[in-house]
Parts: sequence; C-alpha cells; structure tokens
Amino acid sequence: MAVARRHPLLRLRYQLAGGLLLAIGLPLLARMVLDPRVVYSINHQVTITAAVVAHILGYMIYRRLDSFPGVANFSTILPAFALGYGLVFIAIFFFRLDYSRFQAAGSFLVSILWYFSLSAVSNRLEPNRLAMVPVGDVDRLEVVDNVVWHTLHTPGMIPERVQGVVADLRADLSESWLRFITNCVLSGMPVYHVKQVLESLTGRVEIEHLSENTLGSLNPNQAYIKIKQAIDWLAALAVLVVVSPLLLIIAVLIRMETPGPALFRQERVGYRGAVFTVYKFRTMRQGSDSALAARDRAITRESDPRITRLGRFLRRTRLDELPQLINILRGEMSWIGPRPEAVVLSRWYESELAFYPYRHIVRPGITGWAQVNQGHVADVDEVHEKLHYDFYYIKNFSPWLDLVIVMRTIHIMLTGYGAK
Repeated sequence: MAVARRHPLLRLRYQLAGGLLLAIGLPLLARMVLDPRVVYSINHQVTITAAVVAHILGYMIYRRLDSFPGVANFSTILPAFALGYGLVFIAIFFFRLDYSRFQAAGSFLVSILWYFSLSAVSNRLEPNRLAMVPVGDVDRLEVVDNVVWHTLHTPGMIPERVQGVVADLRADLSESWLRFITNCVLSGMPVYHVKQVLESLTGRVEIEHLSENTLGSLNPNQAYIKIKQAIDWLAALAVLVVVSPLLLIIAVLIRMETPGPALFRQERVGYRGAVFTVYKFRTMRQGSDSALAARDRAITRESDPRITRLGRFLRRTRLDELPQLINILRGEMSWIGPRPEAVVLSRWYESELAFYPYRHIVRPGITGWAQVNQGHVADVDEVHEKLHYDFYYIKNFSPWLDLVIVMRTIHIMLTGYGAK
C-alpha cells in the first residue's frame, strides 16, 4: 500500500532548514554589502549563534502550540517566535554579551515572514483529509469542521493525499478490516482511534464514554502543578504591584456609580473540593437580587438587568476579575484552570452530571480552556458541554496549553467574547 508523498514545503525538516537559511543568511548578506568583513567580528558571530538557537526554539514552540484544536497556524507564529527570540536575547543581555541589533532584528522579522508565508501556502497545498472505516461509532466524525472525510466502503486502497485512517478500534471489526488496518500501519499510514481524533480536533473529552477505570488517564502532571503554583504566585505579586493604581481607580468608580462595597465576595468550590471566598469587583446593584432564590442569584443571564453600566464594561474587558489576584496569592486559584463555581451551583451540577467533581483536581483559574472556547454558561446542558472542555484541559495539562489559553484570553479581552 503506497503512502502519498507530501509536498517538500510541508515537511518539517525543509521548513526549518529554509527558515534558518533565510533568517540567518538574508540579514547577514545585507550587512556584508556594506562591510564584507563583518562576518569575522565576534559580536556578529555571537548574534548568529544566538539567532540559530532562537529560531529553532521559536519553531519548536510554534509546532507545539499548533497541535491544539481551534488554534489557527498564523495566530501562533508571532507569539512563538517572540517568545523564542525573547528568551535567548534576554539571556545575552543578562550575560552582557555584545551583539548585532541589525542581525537579531532582521533574523526575527525574516523568521516571521517565512512561516507566515508557509502557513498560507500549506493551507492550499494540503487541507486536512482523513479516511474513515465505516464500522462502529464513527458517524459523529462527520460533524467536525475543517476536515475532508473519505468513507472507505471496502477494505482496499485508500484515496490519494489522505493523511491518516480513522477507525473505532473498540468496535467488532471484521478480519478483512483488521488486515487492512494492519497493512496501513506497516506501510507508514497513521491509524487513529475515533476518540483520539475527536479530542484532537474539538478540544473536548467526551465524558459520556468515561468510566471509573479511565479517570486515571486524566491525572494531571503533578510536577507541573507545583511549578505552575510558584509561577502563578510570582506573576500575581508582580501584576498586583503594577496594577494597584488601576484597582484603586476602579474601586472608586464603582462606589461613585452605585451604593455598596467595591468588592464582591462569594463562596465557591475550588481545588480538591475546598470551599473558598472569591474576590471580584462588584458589577451589579447591591440588593437588586434579594427576591431571587440562591441558585438564581448565582446565575448571570444574558443582558442581566442587575448589571450596572460600569459593570458591563468591566465584565466585557474582564477587569472585574483582577481582585482574584488575592486568591492566587493565597494559593486558592491559578491564572489558568477550570472556572470556580458558586457552592450552590456546584452542588447542583454535581447532582446532575457524572464526574463533575473531578474538575477540582486542578486549581480553578481566572481564565481557562472552557472559558476561551465557550464563554460564560450556567444551565446544566451548557455546563455538561463545558465539562468536556475542562476534562480536555486536565488531560492535556501543560505549559503549552496554558500558553495557548493566554493568547486566546488576550484576544477575548479585546473583543469581549462570552461576557454577560
């Protein structure tokens, strides 16, 4: 069974080799036009070495971030290479090494242009194409967007330019289909389980197919939990010092607009099921919900009349979340994680949704994977879907996914997506 050859521009080694050649070569040639001897200078040699390391680091970050669903190729290029070059040249600055600013800046700009061009070309050369074995629970794959699905009616040759074969490996496959799948693997054609593909394309772990035995596979990296807590604490302290004047101004404006305290306090369920007090800027009129039941008071509806004019702005820009820096410093929350719910809502969801308490295995966050994909929700059906995103975050708990969430959170703060 022959495997279709990929276009050279789609192969990782050619992308990286071309990027290094252009990013290092073009600025160096431009500089040599003015002074051919510049290549022999120590500062230029230091800069070239640093640029090679930065380019490779940026490319590794770019490829890692690009593996998460819902992240467009071009949206990760600038942050990835800015991080790669930033880390390397901060190190150079720290050790006080002399370097060429022209070579460093030129290498960074050429890198960005090269991978932006590759991203545009690759989307045209090779859209996502997957072949599907029509046995078992594969029908739900067809609702996934941005993929061209080819249904294999009989075991045999697969369509050209297909990047992999998807099958329900837990289904009762016939002997002919099993031989076909084996031949695919032996020929170098990737074979994916339907559950694996759904998770990687949608960013969700479907809890309907979980069992007590599979929960163990969702255990987050314990070492990263500790590292992340330390990073959270240091970042929260630094941000709190910087934005403290802004916090004071917002608090004064809230008190001027409507009577009542500037801060809103609410009991919520957090890490390992512990109840803690969350702090936010008050965005609703004090006492406007006194006639509502406890559960209804905890739910914010679309265009909720209790929200003040300033409160609506704070919610849209997510500035109302800033006092939760206190919760991070107290070790109750993280910058990134599942949203902590009010106690009354959490108890309701636990009674309605299987495995709901499992989301408390990591610290709740100011932002998170569910928030950037779905926005704010409260009804049980919507929370059920939200739980799929929470479980995906827990299963893929890593600094890479956190970086993706940070990038998408910045976009949401600028657009106001999901605010109520």
